[in-house]
Amino acid sequence: MVSGGWYAGYHSDDFPIASISWDKYTHLTYSFALTSSDTTQLDLDTSDAKKLPDFVKAAHQNNVKALLSIGGWGGSHYYSANVGNEANRTAFVKAITDVVTKYDLDGVDFDWEFPGAPSSGLSCNVVSAQDTTNYLSFLQKLRADPVGKKLILTAATSLNPWKGPDGTPLTDVSGFAKVLDWIEIMNYDVWGGTWSDTVGPNAPLNDTCTSNQDGSAVSAVASWQKAGMPLNQIVLGVPAYGHSFRVSKADAFTSDGTRTLNPFAAADKTNVPAGDKWDDPAGEDDGCGNISTVPSGDITFWGLIDGGYLNSNGTVAAGIDHVFDACSQTPFVYNEKTNVMISYDDATSFAAKGNFIKSKKLRGFALWEAGGDYHDILLDSIRAAVGFSTR
Repeated sequence: MVSGGWYAGYHSDDFPIASISWDKYTHLTYSFALTSSDTTQLDLDTSDAKKLPDFVKAAHQNNVKALLSIGGWGGSHYYSANVGNEANRTAFVKAITDVVTKYDLDGVDFDWEFPGAPSSGLSCNVVSAQDTTNYLSFLQKLRADPVGKKLILTAATSLNPWKGPDGTPLTDVSGFAKVLDWIEIMNYDVWGGTWSDTVGPNAPLNDTCTSNQDGSAVSAVASWQKAGMPLNQIVLGVPAYGHSFRVSKADAFTSDGTRTLNPFAAADKTNVPAGDKWDDPAGEDDGCGNISTVPSGDITFWGLIDGGYLNSNGTVAAGIDHVFDACSQTPFVYNEKTNVMISYDDATSFAAKGNFIKSKKLRGFALWEAGGDYHDILLDSIRAAVGFSTR
């Protein structure tokens, strides 16, 4: 069973390596190395190159497997080119195995956002209809390499299988199952303040019980399993953050007069509330020259506590309206004074996700990101639910 997560090196000033609860993880992944226009190199900036050895050392001292994630939302620009032909695949394999050897890594996590999907990732990402075919060829080459064959190889994925040459999700991913140890389904960002017209669950466990269906853990696992990914090679990605929405009082509550929050209330995406201090502010360049006009609205679990929405034990603070949506199995809070509604996860929703993982006999969970939790409230909850020791 995988008790995993990602460690964001760029947040290390607030959440240093020494603050990681190493005894509660089996695998931890350092984020990120970026793809590069030079296929022979991975882009590890100066700070990452300095912190990565300390991360690996601490992991190994605690018997935790240390992986490196390549890509991410802002680092997937050159994936398509790097796997696009045989010569580039050979060079990319060497670039990866060189980094693995240099830093004594146990594995690599491929976070390509997203192969064959020009409208899903950053607008300036290189994309080809042959991305998924080339991706598999690359992974097969890496797995055949003397260094690569010993590595833990994982891939972070969207809710549906990768898109094939015809632009629709693959119906057969069994080839990937043969070369990857597991995938991590990123079951978050299903609804968000900057792109959704309504509020909705950031990380729904289920959506088969509502007419508002944009994906969930239940439907995602079913899609990947149907396409040929064994359940014991599926890790569920779970978020230690939520999304903020601007919602008027008139729209925030259901129409039955019970003062019950409406988890799908209309929201103003031109006036997204700022999240916490890790949130991307308005005026940021997305890496493609597009300047944001609103903040991202992301708020960590600790940010919900700092912002007065939750008490230090993770329960809802006085004066804050809240509802736990029975279908998505996620909570929502609302501050009537600021017109801010937040979709997030708490100990109860993490327990529900853990119970799902256990019942489906999945490989485990992976938390994005380790530094977003508060005193391990979320981590402890999901670990207990899947059956890890709670000592």
